[in-house]
Amino acid sequence: MPPALKNDLPARRLREREREKEALLKFPVEELVNIIMDVGFSCDLCAKCCTRAFNGHVLLLDDEAARIKDRYPAALEPVPFFDFCDQEGTFYVSGYTIRTVKDKVGSCWFLERGRCTVYEFRPRVCRIYPYMLHREPDESGRVDWRQISGLNQHGEYHREISREYANQIARDVIAFEKAVLEHEIAFLEATGSFFARKGLFHVRKMYDNQIKRLAHGISVPVRVYSHGSFDQWITDGKVTKRQMVE
Repeated sequence: MPPALKNDLPARRLREREREKEALLKFPVEELVNIIMDVGFSCDLCAKCCTRAFNGHVLLLDDEAARIKDRYPAALEPVPFFDFCDQEGTFYVSGYTIRTVKDKVGSCWFLERGRCTVYEFRPRVCRIYPYMLHREPDESGRVDWRQISGLNQHGEYHREISREYANQIARDVIAFEKAVLEHEIAFLEATGSFFARKGLFHVRKMYDNQIKRLAHGISVPVRVYSHGSFDQWITDGKVTKRQMVE
């Protein structure tokens, strides 16, 4: 298969993310403001959103990852879902997340007795939660922007929220989602360029084989995209360690 076709997956995903960013920027802020006011979410301190069992991993932007690395280096790890795997068996991911403690629900590293210990400088995704924006089918099957993570599964609803406050939340949400998409676009551009330069390409069979190795506790290499370059890590699915940057 020609190299151009072998490297088509990053290119296709790049086009998808660019279209998604374009759609995001067209999303009416006022529509999100009305949704926020109608939902009226209020935190009841249940801490469900601080666990991977309920909410997946914390999505960090580069500046947030750098800040955590400076103060709590042991709290960082690569995003736990791999985007690509080259023919040499190395995984590629688009950034960092916060580690979890080893409990049944995968509680955040910074969660103690149900409270966040870094609340004053918590990541942006935690600040805007649960007003996430992502494209998915609605009840009729039409693909559109959907909002509200974990609706009716945590917190309280229908509290009064001022339009001024809802407007600030809405703008923060859209700014965050734009930054996430821009990071993802940069990651895909960097991966495509790195593959072309090194003669690498994504191999699904190798991806599956490496996932099986992880299931058996065998270490595999991971390249993490951060601040415009790739950091080298190694993981066995339980312990993840930083290596020297190539």
